[in-house]
Amino acid sequence: MSNDDEDFTAQNESNRFGGRVRRYAKVGASAGKLAARLATGKMFGGDIDHAKYAAELTSALGGLKGPLMKVAQILSTIPDALPKEYTQALATLQADAPSMGWLFVKRRMRTELGAGWQEKFTDFSRDAVAAASLGQVHRATLDDGRTVACKLQYPDMSATVEADLKQLRAAFAIYRRYDSAIDAENIQLELTARLREELDYEREARNMQLYRHMVADENCVHVPEPVMDLTTKRLLTMTWQTGQKFQSFLDSDPSQEARNQVALNMFRAWYVPFYRYGVIHGDPHLGNYSLRDDLSVNLLDFGCIRIFPPAFVNAVITLYEALRDKDEEKAVHAYQSWGFDNPSRELIDVLNIWAGFVYGPILDDRERRMDETNSVAYGAEVAGRVHRELRRVGGVKPPREFVLVDRAAVGLGALFLRLDAHLNWYQIFNDLVGNFDADILARNQDAALSKVGLDRPEN
Repeated sequence: MSNDDEDFTAQNESNRFGGRVRRYAKVGASAGKLAARLATGKMFGGDIDHAKYAAELTSALGGLKGPLMKVAQILSTIPDALPKEYTQALATLQADAPSMGWLFVKRRMRTELGAGWQEKFTDFSRDAVAAASLGQVHRATLDDGRTVACKLQYPDMSATVEADLKQLRAAFAIYRRYDSAIDAENIQLELTARLREELDYEREARNMQLYRHMVADENCVHVPEPVMDLTTKRLLTMTWQTGQKFQSFLDSDPSQEARNQVALNMFRAWYVPFYRYGVIHGDPHLGNYSLRDDLSVNLLDFGCIRIFPPAFVNAVITLYEALRDKDEEKAVHAYQSWGFDNPSRELIDVLNIWAGFVYGPILDDRERRMDETNSVAYGAEVAGRVHRELRRVGGVKPPREFVLVDRAAVGLGALFLRLDAHLNWYQIFNDLVGNFDADILARNQDAALSKVGLDRPEN
């Protein structure tokens, strides 16, 4: 790169930094005005136009195309993390971000792999083939003929993430001022920890190796192979996976049999790792997987991965058994194992309303459609009822581990609704978890984490 190119790139990055300062000011101003309006409305008993204020905040967030936008999307899928007016507005945010130009690409690749980086490839696309909140992807070819995807992290993302997390704390503070149904402290802590992990592409490569180990016997799930000698904390190189987008599959007017097969494959892609190794992919976003011609699933992104204590997974099954058998004491034990401290009988009853909705399809031993009890309209009705009851009993503080499990369940449920799958979910679930043993899971988890060099999170 010439000095002129260096100067031009440096100026561009300076401009982007200035843009981030302006965007935080815009979001901060929007949040501040919203907080003042909420406080005024609450103090004087006036009506609060949440739909109007949600539109204003979403307008500010919509231009960010960065980590805060990604967090907003996650929050929009966690029931009662934010008022429904805000989740509906935030759900409109798109994941794609404008890609950086060739000057950025050359500079990033040279920084990560050295001045002769282009000699490591026989071909490297000048334009990004995909762009998202934290980085962009280029297609390339290695000397050995393998086609690979190179994910390059955008400049200064660590500082950007920390600034965005500060804005996230402000957003939660707004929520606490107006509603006490959900204490969102643990939700904030969990999203913060997982988002910081996503900055480390070497960790993501190890997550990828972990998934390759966990689904090695699953013919319906495919995971890229990381190219470790071409991977750094800000560059992830992995084998290319060919497949069609989920929406393209739906647009092809697939048969009911094909829809059912995709649903079954997605179920196993998410829950074989969870029930056998205590690991879950926390982001079933449409851009994080694709479908092969045989309808098997390509998993593509491994930044948001959660490793759970075996006791937590055991409690998931214990609660299932409690709901199935109508065993109230077992349900109390499950919630306590999850980290709900000394739940009252009233709180247990409220939690069971939501659990009954989430677990509903696997409590019914017959072939059925997901929307019989888990339609969008019914889900909104249940969420509204749970919210009202939580306020009545004094609120709840969900445990940190609960956040991404709930997100995965809701996200996959939405996917199954779009597929209109007709399956016996009871049998599918019980075939997977039959003879579950938490000690065996612990041994599986220890061996898998040791194999790829990952540690359990401290929290």
